[in-house]
Amino acid sequence: MPTVLQLTRSVVAPITRTRLFRAIAPVLLPPLEAVLGALSGGRLQLASLLVPSLVLHSVGARTGAARSVHLMYTPDGHGRAIVAGTSFARDRHPAWTYNLMAHPDAWITVRGRTLRVRASRVRGAERDAAWSRIEAQWPGYRGYERDSGRVVRLFVLRPVGELAAPPRDPAPAADGPLDGPPASD
Repeated sequence: MPTVLQLTRSVVAPITRTRLFRAIAPVLLPPLEAVLGALSGGRLQLASLLVPSLVLHSVGARTGAARSVHLMYTPDGHGRAIVAGTSFARDRHPAWTYNLMAHPDAWITVRGRTLRVRASRVRGAERDAAWSRIEAQWPGYRGYERDSGRVVRLFVLRPVGELAAPPRDPAPAADGPLDGPPASD
């Protein structure tokens, strides 16, 4: 029998694939995510109400500055997280993907716990298996790849140790919730 969460996802998922959602979400979701984070002391993310979510703390590919972004993730069944650079089906890869390619050592905060991770690209035959896991969690999500006209970058984040805190982020998150638009990095 489907759970309330599964039923909610099945209703909300098609809405997230509409042109209207793709136009307004990158504008509205980052401030909403920031307010919710501030009100909850960083313990709650808007996206986490529907899907597993994390905050990725990385180093800027060009600037070397600390960057943070809220992302949906999919557990891979082995203690790792799969993240997809869908960027609301935009034709450009999100900045955080460039950051991970330049600096694969990063940090994630999940449910108040901060972990050091190492990112690696998902390639070849593993991509289909990763997409199957992602779509089992969020039906139709791979449609973002098709609609963007590009091959979405998938990463596996492997924990390598727990930390007290990620590197200091001098500025608010440049990217939005789930997988926001490219930043200037």
